[in-house]
This record gives sequence, structure tokens and C-alpha cells, in this order.
Amino acid sequence: MRRIRELSLRARLLLVSAAGLTLGLAAGGVLLVSVLGYAQTRSVHSESMDTAQGVRRLVDQGVLTNPIPVTPGVQVQVLDADGRVIGFSATADRLVSILYADELRDLPDGRSVPIRGSRIGYVGEARVVKVTAGPPTAPVRILVARSTDQITQSVHLLRITLAVVYPLLVVLLAAILWRALGAALRPVDALRSGAEEITGGTRAGRLPLPDSRDEIHRLAVTLNDMLHRLDAARARQRAFVADAAHELRSPLTNMRTELEVAQRLPDDTDWPALADDLLADVQRLSRLVDDLLLLARQDDGTTRAVTGRVEHLDLAQLAGETAERYPDVDYRDPGVPLPLVGEPDALARVVANLLDNAVRHKRERVTLSTVADGPDLLMVVADDGPGIPAVDRERVFHRFTRLDDARARDAGGSGLGLAIVRELVRRHGGTVTLGDAEPGLRVEVRLPAGRGSA
Repeated sequence: MRRIRELSLRARLLLVSAAGLTLGLAAGGVLLVSVLGYAQTRSVHSESMDTAQGVRRLVDQGVLTNPIPVTPGVQVQVLDADGRVIGFSATADRLVSILYADELRDLPDGRSVPIRGSRIGYVGEARVVKVTAGPPTAPVRILVARSTDQITQSVHLLRITLAVVYPLLVVLLAAILWRALGAALRPVDALRSGAEEITGGTRAGRLPLPDSRDEIHRLAVTLNDMLHRLDAARARQRAFVADAAHELRSPLTNMRTELEVAQRLPDDTDWPALADDLLADVQRLSRLVDDLLLLARQDDGTTRAVTGRVEHLDLAQLAGETAERYPDVDYRDPGVPLPLVGEPDALARVVANLLDNAVRHKRERVTLSTVADGPDLLMVVADDGPGIPAVDRERVFHRFTRLDDARARDAGGSGLGLAIVRELVRRHGGTVTLGDAEPGLRVEVRLPAGRGSA
């Protein structure tokens, strides 16, 4: 069994198919020989019965003559009630019955029985039919014997022919099957070769598509779709790592520079001020690492939000509590609860990121409002800053995206805030859209009221 598993798929399919062909042909050969033998035996029996019925008519009409006229190769005897031969054909024995007494007694009328042909001068075997004739008071029994040697020879010849042709036929069919399997598996081999070339980097990440529209073609299409998704995922991962390394370099470089300068400062240096500068860089670095960790978790699906705690919340209260940390934000309380189901930390992060972004780019004011809008809850953050051109409003949701001066690193942004907002809002079954605040930017967050899908 282990050796069979080590064979190629083509060889295993051939082995199974050849075994099935062998068994099928063998069963067919046995059936053919059996049917042929049975048919010829029935033919001999039918011919013997015809001869016996002809002799019976002669007996019933009282015109039986000796010898009884029959076709060559047939022996006929007519026996009286005591088993004496009273009628016979030219080739039949005139004294001794074709059948023994017990055979004659046990053989039903109209049936036949096989005997050795040597008993009546035949080669091989013979078949004897018994028919009763005459009046009931003086019945006679008619025996008709025919040789079955020709049947035996024809069946034997068929067996020899099958024994010779059978292996040749199996070999021929196996060869045809081998070529057919090779043609059928050629697209699979092409897929394998293409995969090797892709692995070796000698071709683009696409497998060749077979010309047929069968299961292998559908498999190739599915594999190409998978390769496309893998390529896209690898590209996103490389871009994510490169952008993350680029973003982490800036605060780390600042911290290293400040520490190197601090090593050369005199003892009367204002160390608290230096510590404040370092702390600002550390906080910026910490926020960046938290943002990267959140996005990485969202990408690999290990968590569906920040904490995974789903609670019944009041969006108005949550927004108000978050807005209290921003003195420049004007929060317009709706005065009524706005219930929803979600993760408090994730939704607080959404509000904080939007307010951070608005405060960073405002001129004078930032407004935050929450309101029920039909089956949804609507949260709006508006600032009077430079705004975002319509053509860039989708691009700013991409990671590490900044729009020139409006999103410079000097302003403290990492380019991850809006990406995190969209991801967290999407986890709660909501949407985020950008619009004009005349002047400035207007951000609308729409969440399902009273339920959540986080």
C-alpha cells in the first residue's frame, strides 16, 4: 500500500483503471463463455426434441419402421415398457439401451441428460432426450442422443481465444488509457510547473489557464484569484512595514538627538524642560505604536475591536465625556439619550481621533454634535480649517496619508487617525463620510441605533 501511495497520480489512476478493466473483461469473458455454452446446449436439446417429436408421431400413427430415418449424427431408440429396444436408427445399438435403467427411470419426460459419449460411440459427451409415446396401456419411450463434442470444442476455442486476446486487449487499453490520462493531467502539470516558476521568481504570480472549461480550468481561476489576493496582501504588508518604519524613525531620531545633546550640556541645564521634550516624543511614539498595533490586529482578525467589550451605550454621553478633554471643542448636547450597542473604548477612540484631527487643523473653532437620524445615530465633527479637496477625501482614509502642509508631521499627526476611525466604525456597522463645513471640513459618522455588529 505504501508503494502505491508513492506512485504518481497518473500511475495510480492507470493502476485503478487497469484493475477495473481487467476485472470487467474477465467477468465479461466468463459470462460470454457461459452464455455461449448454455445457448448451444439449448440448441442441441431443441433439435433433439424436434427429432423425438417426429418419431413420436410415427409411433402414434403406427408407421414406425426400422431403421428409423434421422439426420446423420443422431441416434434414436424406441423402448417398450420392459426396456427392450423395439425401434432404432441406423447408427444406434439394436440391443442395449442408450441409458441405464436408473437413468431411464429418473429422467423426466421431455428432459435431457448428459452422458459420456464413449458409451454410444461418440467422442466427448452426448446429450439424451426422453419422450413418451403410444397408448397409455402400452407406452413406449423414445430416446434421442446427440453429440455435444462440437459445443465443447467451440467453447474451448473461445476460451483459448479469450486467453490470448484478453492480455493483449488489457495492454492496449492500458496504453490508450495512459495517453488519455496524460492528456487529461497535462493542465495539472502545467499548473505545477507554473507554481514552481512563481516560487522560483521566474514568472509573474499567475498560473496558466487551460483551454478547456472543466474543473481544472475553474481550479486555475480560483488559484489565480488566491494568488492575486496574496500578492495584494503582501504588497499591503510591505507598504505597512515600510511606512511604520518610516514613521517610527522620526520620534526615535528626535529622542536620540536630544539625548546626545544632553550628554554635552553643562550641569546647570534645565533638565525638566529636556525631560518634557523627551516625554512629548515618547508619547508620540507610544500613540504611533498603539495605532500600528490596532491596525495590525484588525488586519489579521485576531480582534474585532480594541477591548472586545460590547455594552449598551449612550452616544451623546460618550461624545460629551470625550469632548471634555478638548477645551476648544463646542459640544452640542442633544438633551436626549442616543442608545446603541458597541464597544465603549473603540467608539471613544473614534471620537478622540476625529477631535484630534479637527483641533490640529482648525483656525478658531471645532463643533461636535450628536443626533438621532431615523434608524441611525449621526455624529458630526466640523472645523473651520483648510478642509480637504473632494478628490482627496477617499485617499485620506488610507494609512500614513497626509495632504502636504495640512497634514505635516510637525502638527503631530501620523496619518493613521482617519484609517483607524473608518475601521472601527465599519466594525460597528456604520459609515464615515467627509464633506464641506463652509469653510472647513465636516466629518459625519453614522451608526445603527440600539444595536451593533462589533
